[in-house]
Amino acid sequence: MVSSKYIYYLFLVNALMNIINFVPRVLIFTRFQGTLPSIFISTAIGALLLYGFTKGIAGFKGQGLPEIFNANLPRFFSFFLLIMYACFWFSAGIITMLSFVDITVRYISPDISPYAVIIGFLLLSAICCRLSSESILYGLETILFLSTPVIIYMLVKAFLNPNFSWDAVLQIVTYMWTKPKYVTVAGATFIFSGFFNLAIFNRNFKELKTRYLWTIPLFGLVILLITFVVPIGYQGTVGVENHVYSWFSTADSIRMELFIIERVLFLFYTIYLMISMLSTVVHWHVGLELFKGAFQSKSGKLPGKKADWWVLIPFSIATIVIMNFLNQVRLGQIGQWFLNIRLINEFVLLAILFYAKKRSAKKT
Repeated sequence: MVSSKYIYYLFLVNALMNIINFVPRVLIFTRFQGTLPSIFISTAIGALLLYGFTKGIAGFKGQGLPEIFNANLPRFFSFFLLIMYACFWFSAGIITMLSFVDITVRYISPDISPYAVIIGFLLLSAICCRLSSESILYGLETILFLSTPVIIYMLVKAFLNPNFSWDAVLQIVTYMWTKPKYVTVAGATFIFSGFFNLAIFNRNFKELKTRYLWTIPLFGLVILLITFVVPIGYQGTVGVENHVYSWFSTADSIRMELFIIERVLFLFYTIYLMISMLSTVVHWHVGLELFKGAFQSKSGKLPGKKADWWVLIPFSIATIVIMNFLNQVRLGQIGQWFLNIRLINEFVLLAILFYAKKRSAKKT
């Protein structure tokens, strides 16, 4: 069993990872169409989902969604839900992985084959996601401990840079009262989705202590504002839309004159490579356990470790096939569709969890 501090780590790794993924792209593309009010609305929605899901799953001590669904829902319905959400969690990891392949080829080594990069990422993710949930949580803590101070340093460096234009940021603030759009709210709320990984990691908590849970929406709001304003401060209110990965373009415009590595881009890439791979491992671990939970026997026995590869190999092959048919535009479109559907799915999952909790209460 682990302490409740790991709830905050699950949130933090997801929030930090989305600084570079599709979330800033959505926020920037709708910057004149209600991004700022969408950020505040998404914080309220994220807080609602956070409190609802943690309170709901806290009633099932030491259980994940497979145990909860199989015990309190009709078997065919439980099987369908677990398979569906397993595919959804795997999809989250695949999208993160494909995005970072594109980033690697575009910014770090244009001459390297994307297939070599994706195979390396797949091997790392497939091997690590088979570890125990507790081991993954400990690895999560270690990587966050190493990377978070560096991220804070780079953010301070970004805000103190004389090239940062506060006038561009203030110009965006004038659109504060513009009507928000669903796509922006759906994208921004993904920052808060890390706690949904409790769907499996709840097995490792003896008791979920949520005393300081209010800090998550606060930190989420700060991260969203930073995600939005920093690229605008460097690239301008108009020019920022010309950059697909605005945060990497921003990092490449910052220098560390007195540091070992002059270009912040290489340090930024290294840190976010670790965080993105860690996020993918977490998503694939949850997806794998949900998949195995769908085939749980009536006695409660789960498929063995050898069965993992019957799940991981098809998804790995699917990742390579998908990459072969995707270009940058299609990848962005798929990322947006994923964000739009994800928000609805999270509310559906929350409703099903409370229904299962109600069924459980009737049994006792």
